[in-house]
Amino acid sequence: QVQLVESGGGLVQAGGSLRLSCSASGRIFSTNVMGWYRQAPGKQRELVALITSGGITNYPDSVKGRFTISRTNAANTVYLQMNSLKPEDTAVYYCNARVRLGPMGGEYNYWGQGTQVTVSS
Repeated sequence: QVQLVESGGGLVQAGGSLRLSCSASGRIFSTNVMGWYRQAPGKQRELVALITSGGITNYPDSVKGRFTISRTNAANTVYLQMNSLKPEDTAVYYCNARVRLGPMGGEYNYWGQGTQVTVSS
């Protein structure tokens, strides 16, 4: 019913930048919180950034000041601008969206397929 499609991952040298995009499509009435998570090999998935439909953002200390999340509500699209990348940012990055399918229904949690970000030293 709802699909999240990510793009923008790749290989970059330390200190470089990448911009990830994620578009949600399908039977969407509204999206509330959208965000990015990442998972490195052998580690748990962790939060990278969140943004509400009103534009309130949240970042962990590990990326604060380097990463910026933004969204286009009309297009159900969320972006992640990543600057000053470090080798420890290497991971698969997943888009997440909490979607309401109708005016009276609850919220459902959806994930993208993931996009690889590799930062070389």
